[in-house]
Amino acid sequence: MKLIAKWLLNATALLALTYVYDGVQVTSFPAALIATLVIGLFNTVLRPVLVILTLPVSLLTLGLFLFVINAFMFWAASGVLDGFTVDGFGAALVGSLFYSLMSMVIDSALQRLLPKQ
Repeated sequence: MKLIAKWLLNATALLALTYVYDGVQVTSFPAALIATLVIGLFNTVLRPVLVILTLPVSLLTLGLFLFVINAFMFWAASGVLDGFTVDGFGAALVGSLFYSLMSMVIDSALQRLLPKQ
């Protein structure tokens, strides 16, 4: 139940992002659902590999390079999907920051509303 609620709310957040920021476009709610799923899959499968491969750069930049990795995941998801577009890497960076912030708020709210039993 919590996973479905998180998925729906993150898709809604992605759709809301298109109204707040012009660099990210999502054509419909089903496209936002699929984009949220793909972003989640990329973050689960590819992100850990990229974090390990870029560990020296991340250490030199005191972890700021992780923002670049997040933006790359966001941009890569837009590259493989129809109905979800990001206008360049700069837009991916800004969009991923907003999306991550909204996702953290959603996670925090769901933790309070649906605690583990």
